[in-house]
Amino acid sequence: MKKAYFITGTDTHVGKTLVACTLLHAFAGQGKKAVGMKPVAAGCEETSTGLRCDDVARLCAAGNVAAPPQLVNPYALIPPVAPHLAAAQAGVEIRLETIVDAFRQLRDLADVVVVEGVGGFAVPLNDREDTADLAQQLGLPVILVVGLRLGCLNHALLTAEAIRQRGLKLAGWVANQIEPEMPFLRENIVALERRLAAPLLGELPCREGLAAVEAAGLFRMELLACPER
Repeated sequence: MKKAYFITGTDTHVGKTLVACTLLHAFAGQGKKAVGMKPVAAGCEETSTGLRCDDVARLCAAGNVAAPPQLVNPYALIPPVAPHLAAAQAGVEIRLETIVDAFRQLRDLADVVVVEGVGGFAVPLNDREDTADLAQQLGLPVILVVGLRLGCLNHALLTAEAIRQRGLKLAGWVANQIEPEMPFLRENIVALERRLAAPLLGELPCREGLAAVEAAGLFRMELLACPER
């Protein structure tokens, strides 16, 4: 059975790459061919072999399918700014059809494709479309990474509402503690459990250098299900 998921977050720097890599490790551990995809990566570095993005490298290391780089990361951009701005500076236009075509090719290579979005759920990609449009075109179940810090309740609930307004399924969410001394941490998680109407797949502690292979042991993969793609 082919599966695929779209990973989004309540904001940028809330742990989307960690969660995507964790899922890839978990699926590979189940004996599935798993591959990650980051359609748009801003903040890449120039190297002797081309542009390099740490997030893309981590996704490739976490999966177990050797996929062509142009499929894993169709758009690699240097400026560490919003994708539509980085693309404009590079003189390119991010085209959703290019990303969708790359995704379909990856799906043919693997049992599971984990697609990591950029920034939050509605970050502009070009003059007309944003990441919500991309998620809608892919039509995948969405996993929401909630960065646990002050304001996370509002951000999580608004993002979940936006996901459902696009006709997409919220397949689950992950609680990632990014504020070390967050007051009422447990109470915030309970409040989201009551309101998000989707399973809590895992809780990640605030720990620098937490490895995806370790985080995979904190996930309840049995709660994650989606129809065949």
